[in-house]
Amino acid sequence: MFGRATIRARILYQVLATVLVLPFAFPLLWVVLVSFQGQGARANYAAVFTQTPFLQFITNSLIISAGTVVTVTLCTLLAGFALSKLEMPGKQLLFMAVVAGLMLPGIALTVPMFLIIRELGLFNNYVAVIGPLSAIILPMTVLLTRNYMRNVPDELLDAAKIDGATSFTTLVRVVVPLSRAIVAVVIVWSFLNAWNEFFLPLLFLTDPGMQAVTQIPTYFTSTYGSDVPKIFAALTLMCLPIVVTYVAFQRHFERGLTAGAIKD
Repeated sequence: MFGRATIRARILYQVLATVLVLPFAFPLLWVVLVSFQGQGARANYAAVFTQTPFLQFITNSLIISAGTVVTVTLCTLLAGFALSKLEMPGKQLLFMAVVAGLMLPGIALTVPMFLIIRELGLFNNYVAVIGPLSAIILPMTVLLTRNYMRNVPDELLDAAKIDGATSFTTLVRVVVPLSRAIVAVVIVWSFLNAWNEFFLPLLFLTDPGMQAVTQIPTYFTSTYGSDVPKIFAALTLMCLPIVVTYVAFQRHFERGLTAGAIKD
């Protein structure tokens, strides 16, 4: 009896979840369907590869995204561990300063970032995008990671300290293996933001050969009109790495995002 009730409940939850997801899935489906219109799917998708430097731009975006993911992940783990488990003066003040970064829109930092990049001579250098983009992403990831790591038992850290482990060794061998879920959140979140970034590559990578994949749709726009099916074909191809990344980390991502968003 209870088994049947459980099965019925699961079916009901699945149907309800499907109904709730449909409004969000419909725009994605619409983009794909429109990409089949005009000259047809084959011509539209072929145009993305033949009429634009798609492979070059996607390589540039992969470099920017990989650099951002590595930078954000390393900085987030170190900062999250320090703010959650280490005793140091001014820790709460430092945490509030990090959280304050969430209230500052990235566009407000355009002029300072431009001046700094110009003084450092980093134009047409991937670092010019990776650095500012990582700084913009870090407040959110540090907040989630700090809240998640607070739930790691202090007894495990004390045991590692008794065995002679340093703080860094404890982080690498004890805390990180227990924080795979939040690490997945950091990877997916930083990759998503880096891959979708449009403004910073346009501003700092003035060399046409170094532009990001987000510039591809502009090749099908003009002063007097736009080839919408080809634009949507480009958008569909641009979304594939995001979908693959999310599916690969889905289980850890959902669990980590929920746990990291809860503050004790």
